[in-house]
Amino acid sequence: MRRVIAIALAGVSLGGCSSMSWDMFKSTPPTAQVRLESNPPGADATTSLGPGCKTPCSVSVPAPEAPFAVAFALPKYQPVSVPVNVIKDPGNFTTPATVTTDPNPVFAELQPAVPPKPVRKKPHRPKKPKPAAAAAPADAAAPAAGTSFPDPNAAKR
Repeated sequence: MRRVIAIALAGVSLGGCSSMSWDMFKSTPPTAQVRLESNPPGADATTSLGPGCKTPCSVSVPAPEAPFAVAFALPKYQPVSVPVNVIKDPGNFTTPATVTTDPNPVFAELQPAVPPKPVRKKPHRPKKPKPAAAAAPADAAAPAAGTSFPDPNAAKR
């Protein structure tokens, strides 16, 4: 009976080896949690690696080999792109490898978009004709020849 049990256990254990994959020894690629914030909040933040969200939020990105960028966009504001550096710590036998980003949180100050000033054209106004009173005969308004105007300062003396 012992032989039957030993053969059964050996068969089950060998059957488990055939379904074993070498993938189980590979470590999962490290990811980095990146906090995204903007002023004003509610901007669409998209990383150059793909993931994105509405600020304030956090995204998990696969650890890239090189720096990446985060683009922030909000209607009626100018878009902003912020570069992000990747810092990898390979770890050792006692600690796992870690990936951090600089800056974290990634912050963007969005500036209002300035609409172009409309070109104001002055309306063309035709010159007004002189009134009829100004066109009166010159001899009625002007003193006779040889007469002079009274001195306005003479009364003050």
